[in-house]
Amino acid sequence: MTGAAERSAVFSDVDETLIRVKSMFRFLEFYLRTRGEPPATYDRLTGELRAAALRGVPRAEINRRYYRLYRGERTQRLAQAGRRWFTAEWQERTEGLYVPEVEEALGVHQKSGQPLILVSGSFFACLDPIAEDVRADQVLGTRPAVRRGELTGEVLAPMIGATKGRAVRIAAAVRGFDLAGSSAYGDHLSDVPMLEAVGRPVVVGDDEELTAHALRAGWARMLTGAPR
Repeated sequence: MTGAAERSAVFSDVDETLIRVKSMFRFLEFYLRTRGEPPATYDRLTGELRAAALRGVPRAEINRRYYRLYRGERTQRLAQAGRRWFTAEWQERTEGLYVPEVEEALGVHQKSGQPLILVSGSFFACLDPIAEDVRADQVLGTRPAVRRGELTGEVLAPMIGATKGRAVRIAAAVRGFDLAGSSAYGDHLSDVPMLEAVGRPVVVGDDEELTAHALRAGWARMLTGAPR
């Protein structure tokens, strides 16, 4: 492993980029079900979040509200539930959990010697088993605040939008990555700051707003067969 391969990295969003689903919502549904909550509880909680999004509440604030749902939950219990959720997703999906085109592309980067860094608004319960499975070198996710082993309901900073871009730049500075030679994959307009941070951005899927931005910027696009 030499030269540019050592100095560059590949950054990837997770939900609906690397994996086919929104991990935060899928995990919440799984977690509530394992706690014995009726389906109506999940419908009510996610309905409130979606209604706020439709009213124009910023994506970062929606992210904060999501994590308030876990106030008082123990980190160990969530981590264990996350591993069970990951296994259940694979058992339920005959087509697999990963978007095959993205999984293959990231694998090519890794084989060339580039570290894979996942960048996501999701959190450890969802991201840790995914990161282990794809052999990610690092995870930059939303970090819930924890006190005495329990989530407080607040987060240090939602890994959304501009925060993604800053996190990529900080990781590059700390680890000595050449961002001009690095790649990033994302599927949503909120991924633009991360994509702008690297020299080789790749837009995944067919989100209209992000596609328009990609066409203006001359970015690479990757169309996938994953339903949206």
